[in-house]
Amino acid sequence: MTIGSKLAWDDTVLPFQLDHADIRGRVARLDGVLNGVLSQHDYPEPVEALIAEMTLLTALIGQTMKLRWKLSLQVQTRGALRMIATDYFAPTKEGEPARLRAYASFDREQITEAPAYDQLEDGYFAVLIDQGKGTTPYQGITPLAGGALARCAESYFAQSEQIPTRFMLNFGNVPQADGSSHWRAGGVMLQHMPKASPFAKPQVDGEGGTGENGVLRPEDLLGDTDDGENWRRVNFHLDTVDELELIGPDLPPTDLLVRLYHEEGPRVFDAQPVRFGCTCSEDRVRQSLSIYSARDIEKMTTEDGKVTADCQFCGAHYELDPESVGFEAKK
Repeated sequence: MTIGSKLAWDDTVLPFQLDHADIRGRVARLDGVLNGVLSQHDYPEPVEALIAEMTLLTALIGQTMKLRWKLSLQVQTRGALRMIATDYFAPTKEGEPARLRAYASFDREQITEAPAYDQLEDGYFAVLIDQGKGTTPYQGITPLAGGALARCAESYFAQSEQIPTRFMLNFGNVPQADGSSHWRAGGVMLQHMPKASPFAKPQVDGEGGTGENGVLRPEDLLGDTDDGENWRRVNFHLDTVDELELIGPDLPPTDLLVRLYHEEGPRVFDAQPVRFGCTCSEDRVRQSLSIYSARDIEKMTTEDGKVTADCQFCGAHYELDPESVGFEAKK
């Protein structure tokens, strides 16, 4: 794989379809986006790993968002890592890149050397979709279960959407020739076509699914049918993928699909480029402060006579004249 082709596939999401199995999917490769997200803060290594996983999931799921829509994934817990929030901003016009951003809130003193997922405790995984002004945002929630954020996302699609979904992800801080390190991530998302939903097992009499705490799993949605056989066969091939094949850079996503699914009639569509990007601005800060009175603003004013605000996502710092903000602003 040449340097040029590597750069062509980095920070892209490639949608595809397996015509012989009624399964669709996406292949994602993240490089500069992930480094842009993680370089904004001094995160401990387990926190970086969880943010990398969430960012990759957000890119794979967000690729289906319509123009100007916004997808947000959130994890809220009572553990050392209190919250992870990611946003996917769909392009405003055809051909433009989508934008990704993410951040985490955590208690540094409680972060341990245990595996990254163990930093989460008693929480939930949430998916939020904002279709724009004049619409009601959608929200779906599933418990944290399965030992990985990818398993939580699979449970969300099984429970809330009744769509069998599978994620195979890899991410890491890859050593470079000059002695530095660089974050890369790659993954595959599979989804059975929605017609599978009539085979869903109803959750009655406390039966639930086969997952942890009765959570529905993808396999719970498909019985002993042709659809179920197709799903098991395609996932069997996905299980053979090597971790390095997921993140590249030696194997283009198109070659990966041919290696895994040449007998399934793979068909690819236009790749969606993604970039690190934030929507914060001084106007948005002023808007968020517009609900406060002059007395409230006075309490927020620093000794230097400024009202300050920092963006959690990109680290941007704003300093405002206290007389110019709030609903009693004089300027």
